[in-house]
Amino acid sequence: MKTSTPMPVIFDTDPGIDDAMALYLLARHPALDLRAVTTVFGNASIEVTSRNGQLLAAMFGQQVPVAAGAAGPLHAHAEREFSVHVHGDDGVGGMAALLEAEVPPLDARPAYQLICDMVNAEPGAITLIAVGPLTNLALALRHDPSIVAKVHRVIVMGGAFGTAARCGNVTPVAEANIINDPEAADLVFSADWPVVIVGLDVTHETVMSEAYLSSLQGRGGVVGDFIWKATRHYQDFYQACAGIDGIYAHDASAIAYAIEPEAFTLRSGPVRVVTDGIARGQTIQDFRKLSLAQTPWSGCPAQQVCIGVQAERVLALFEQAFDAA
Repeated sequence: MKTSTPMPVIFDTDPGIDDAMALYLLARHPALDLRAVTTVFGNASIEVTSRNGQLLAAMFGQQVPVAAGAAGPLHAHAEREFSVHVHGDDGVGGMAALLEAEVPPLDARPAYQLICDMVNAEPGAITLIAVGPLTNLALALRHDPSIVAKVHRVIVMGGAFGTAARCGNVTPVAEANIINDPEAADLVFSADWPVVIVGLDVTHETVMSEAYLSSLQGRGGVVGDFIWKATRHYQDFYQACAGIDGIYAHDASAIAYAIEPEAFTLRSGPVRVVTDGIARGQTIQDFRKLSLAQTPWSGCPAQQVCIGVQAERVLALFEQAFDAA
């Protein structure tokens, strides 16, 4: 439901080309009020993602605290692989030099502490939008379990539930953000707070074509040119692996949900994450109403999974952000 009061948001991110695009939409839309950026490993190391978070916030005119978070998954022995083949060594398609600016120092708090502090300061107000591995959110839950009753909503870009045969993008069943820390994701999805999961089921339905991306050049000050240049590396990856003439609107779709939830179709049911074996990282929702038997989903709250999207509305929202600049 839309209100006249902007939604306060903490943006948890691993910038990341599509993270940068999502942050721009978040920064520009009047329905959202960015309160802080928290960073996590994923698309690059925590040092790179944190620096990118600082520089992107500055480029987009956001004078908010940026706090560095987890450098790796909850289980220290778990495998981790940075997505440099997708986003480049600098996380932004080799275009980090275009971001160089004077930035204030990182917030002294670790990301999980900043999340807990802000949520406790405004119970019921803050929406957490997480578009990277969910380690920071899991650490916040462990640090202060009471926040589950104080967070307004959690919106996650991650996972895949098999709608229209859309499954994993790292393994046949696992999406990147989830497989980077399945234990954290399972903890976040099974916690008793409201979660909306914006996964590959809908992000693969929304393609920003090369022509669409090219049209952003010269718009939004330097931002349109930056996005066009940064997405050249990203588009090459998707051309090679998926054969599409453009990029998927992954992280921007999570922001679009926060702005226009009516553009998405939801399915309700508890969600668990497979944490071992060949299906590690798979997200599974039990949406059946057939059995009262005990299952791994028993006792877990119903969460909302996006299974449909009006893609043209997501694309229009992102383009409109440049008109608001």
